[in-house]
Amino acid sequence: MITVILLFLFAGLAEIGGGYLIWQWLREGKSAYLGLIGGFVLAMYGVIATFQQFPTFGRVYAAYGGVFIVLSVLWGWSVDKKLPDTYDWIGALICIIGVSVMLWAPRG
Repeated sequence: MITVILLFLFAGLAEIGGGYLIWQWLREGKSAYLGLIGGFVLAMYGVIATFQQFPTFGRVYAAYGGVFIVLSVLWGWSVDKKLPDTYDWIGALICIIGVSVMLWAPRG
């Protein structure tokens, strides 16, 4: 289970971090090198997700979506300095519950 969680965390940080670098380039007027690095990091996100051991692409990416939401809230809090409100936390909790159901529900 630790491997599953770590892979989701690494994939999330790659996707959010890569997107953030591209945002900095295009929206904040920063160096195009940030965009290039961001594009590479986003590509790595796609590679990292393939290391999950779950048998189906759809289930892995659907579950990852919930993790992505939580990480995005935390990124906004730590990097953009935007304090999440109660509804952000409730929504993030709902997403983690959904991810847990999808990944670890008993199946035949």
